Amino acid sequence: MSLRRTALYPGTFDPVTLGHLDIVQRAVKLFDHLVIGIANNPSKSQAFALDERIEMVRRETAPFSGGERATITVQSFDSLLIHFARKIGATVIIRGLRAVSDFEYEFQMVGMNQRLEPNIETIFLMADPRHQAIASRLVKEIASFGGDVGAFTTPAVADALKKRFAGS
Repeated sequence: MSLRRTALYPGTFDPVTLGHLDIVQRAVKLFDHLVIGIANNPSKSQAFALDERIEMVRRETAPFSGGERATITVQSFDSLLIHFARKIGATVIIRGLRAVSDFEYEFQMVGMNQRLEPNIETIFLMADPRHQAIASRLVKEIASFGGDVGAFTTPAVADALKKRFAGS
């Protein structure tokens, strides 16, 4: 009997970017099942509602699963990350790193998560250099001022952003 290795890739994905998709494409080669956990934080202002983000991520990641790659599910969560990881049976949390500035925050999170659940590991995947500058926050800001975000997202996501911020 083989052990099914489940990994969790958490985030707000507001919106999903080419950087996120790069991490997903690499993570599905390493695990049997990848859960993309979309954080539902009502205190945070989001450009897209939770159900829109879930649909967006499902659509954009569908081509990456199956065959020799992991299956993918997309789920929302509104609890501590470690509690959600336990609930779905994840043994690994995937985090993407873009720059050294990401590392300090992520380092603190790993330390806290290890104290809460020492049996769940965190693995960092470095963003492809072409995507290191991409941040959802900046993509939304560019879109809100009518800028072209096509270099940072898929065409469908760029279109959704354009519609979201039309008339702003």
